[in-house]
Order: sequence, then structure tokens, then C-alpha cells
Amino acid sequence: MLEKIQIVKQRFDEVNDLIIQPDIISDQKRYIQLNKEYKDLKQIVDKGLVYKELLDNISEAEEIIADGSDAEMVEMAKMQLDEAKEQLPKLEEDIRFLLIPKDPDDAKNVVVEVRAGTGGDEASIFAGDLFRMYSKYCSDKGWRVDVVSQSDGTSGGFKEIIFEVSGEDVYGTMKFEAGVHRVQRVPQTETQGRVHTSAATVMVLPEAEEFDVELDMTEVRIERTTSTGPGGQSVNTTYSAIKLHHEPTGMIVSCQDQKSSHKNLEKALKVLRSRLYELELAKKQAADSEKRKSMVSSGDRSAKIRTYNYPQGRVTDHRIGLTLYDLSNIINGDIQKIIDELMLAENTELLKANDDVI
Repeated sequence: MLEKIQIVKQRFDEVNDLIIQPDIISDQKRYIQLNKEYKDLKQIVDKGLVYKELLDNISEAEEIIADGSDAEMVEMAKMQLDEAKEQLPKLEEDIRFLLIPKDPDDAKNVVVEVRAGTGGDEASIFAGDLFRMYSKYCSDKGWRVDVVSQSDGTSGGFKEIIFEVSGEDVYGTMKFEAGVHRVQRVPQTETQGRVHTSAATVMVLPEAEEFDVELDMTEVRIERTTSTGPGGQSVNTTYSAIKLHHEPTGMIVSCQDQKSSHKNLEKALKVLRSRLYELELAKKQAADSEKRKSMVSSGDRSAKIRTYNYPQGRVTDHRIGLTLYDLSNIINGDIQKIIDELMLAENTELLKANDDVI
């Protein structure tokens, strides 16, 4: 492990020199990438220093015990040895996880798209429940949520809602929510008290920066219209709503959330870039055999990942077989415990795939 830490230290020193070079500072894309790498490497280097000190303490204590000439020193050395050996396994495990190659997208903000699936009005209501769950979760994390566009359901909730989440390491956390979410409960419209099953699809796209996706604006047709739905005079009477048509892929992105046409265009372009970036990401993941094997974040949008069973107050995550009887708190935003288990499962998979690290 010391050898691996030393290799990381060499790269850390290189990056430390690079980020102060004028040509790097003037290249925004490269500078941001290197700064992120610097922070990640520093964590390993700092842990490595503690690890080296611990190994030195063990070695020193063993020498004193082997010498045995000073009884008092031997007693102190034994205590030091026991303490160091107790700390060692946890520290080694921490370093093993830090040495797992990082997904560069984990640090990105995200665009989340929640769409009602099978189940009619009840599916729209459930899509609304999921949006509220994520809004509360993001608020508790100190992340910012901005709605890009929404299509309201006829009996509440949303047929579709698209929103941005900004904060620290958002994609690395939210990516586990991508897939089909299923709800089992008695709908508000059900008169005979029968439990129905409805579904909503969640897509989590890493937000693409301008330098991540080169968008050829000659391939984008911009349509400006007046906004529809609730809103004040300035929203509904000015041509502020934006609809983008991306000719090569047939993608259509709409945004009418802002009063300003310029701001709506900015948001719509952000969503379009993120969708195009996610297309490339999906191709890359499909080509990566280890990613494809992963049961935790396969990127399969059609995969049923979680069931919310109201009669039993139960939430089950099917990827890792986790069942929690805490539905009321979970649907109110307390999803961190599920995400922690999913992160642990993915890290364990990655650790197996990188068992040559040590």
C-alpha cells in the first residue's frame, strides 16, 4: 500500500506544480480538472502520512519490546503497539476506498427529469410526491433546486417535471435515484379501497458544462412562444417560453419557468447539453464491462429500482434487497440511509474490480 501511496504522492506533487502555471490557469477546463484532482489526491496523501506515521510507531515499538532492557519503556511500547494496531485496519480500509478511481462526473451538478409512467392520474400524483421528496432531501443537504419546466397532472402532481440541483458532489449522490420507481397504494380516486400499482421514471443527468459538449447552434432550431398555464401577465403575454429542437437527435427541450426569454434559453440549453452528454455517457458505460455488471448503477432507465408500499409502510430497493419500514420519513426526504447503502454496495463492487490496488 505504501508503494501505491507513493505513486499518488508523485502525481500530487506534479499537479501542485501544474496548477500555478500561467498557461494552465488561462485554460479554464484544464484548471478546473486539475483543481478537482488536487483535492482528491490530497485526501489520499494526508491519510498516507498518518498511515506512514502509524507504521513507524509500530516498528519503533516492536524494536523497544525486542530489546527488553528497560521494563518501563517496554510497557509504554506495548501500549503504543496495541493502540497503533487497533487503528491500522480502519485506516487501511479508508485508503483502499480512496484509491478506487473516481468517476469524474460525481462532482457535477445534475438535471433531474421525473415523468409519470403507468397508472394515469395516480402516476402523476406519485411523480409529484417524488419531486417533493427530492426537494426536501436537497434542501436538507444545502443544495439548490431550480425548476426548468413542468407539465401538471390533471388531478395534481406532474406528468413531467425537470429541475436542476446545484451543490457539492450532487451527481455522485443523486445518480443512484435513476430508474423506475413504483408505488403501491389506494389512489385518491379509488372508491372501493383497492391497492393499485403506479410508476414514475426518474432520470438523473450530470450537468454538462459548455466545454463538455460542443453544441453546434446551427443544428438547433429555437422556437419562441408565450407561456401556458398559471402565471402573471408578463409570463403569459410575452414570447418568453423557449422550445429547442435538436435536429440530429430529434430531442426537444422546453423551458417557460422564467419571465425572461434569455434565461429560459439559457436553462433549455443546459438541459439539452446534459441530455447529449448523458447519451455519450450511456455509450461509454455500455462499452465498459465492469459498469455493465454493476447492479447498483447500471444506467438502465427501464430497470425497476424501488417500490414504495403504503399499506405496509415499506420501501424496498430491489438492487441491493434493502427493505425499510419507514415510508413516511423516506417519502418526506429522508433517503440518505438508502443512498449510503447503495454507495457502500457500489464501492464494494469497485473494490473487487480493483483488487490489485493493494
